[in-house]
Amino acid sequence: QVQLVESGGGLVQAGGSLRLSCAASGRAFSSYHMGWFRQAPGKEREVVATISWSGAGLYYVDAVKGRFTISRDNAKNTMYLQMNSLKPEDTAIYYCAAYNQGAGRYDYWGQGTQVTVSS
Repeated sequence: QVQLVESGGGLVQAGGSLRLSCAASGRAFSSYHMGWFRQAPGKEREVVATISWSGAGLYYVDAVKGRFTISRDNAKNTMYLQMNSLKPEDTAIYYCAAYNQGAGRYDYWGQGTQVTVSS
């Protein structure tokens, strides 16, 4: 099992940037595929970006392609989400999660960090 803690959220104007971090502890972070998700008020949680255990496999939802970059540093047990050119519609609680290959789902979640983009 792995424990996850997000940080780096905040209030930013449209067009600005934030970098989210997800610090992991517990079992080997480097063995987990990881992902960033977000949930806006009144909406379902959606995947934002995912990264394979090695960092070679990347996925982005269309809405953030070209603006967000997911990365990880396995030596530091940390995953990142660099968010540029932020838009008001990016406002949400952002969660990091680790994929449980045995169960075939993202089973381990952080507590979330709020990102608010003002227009």
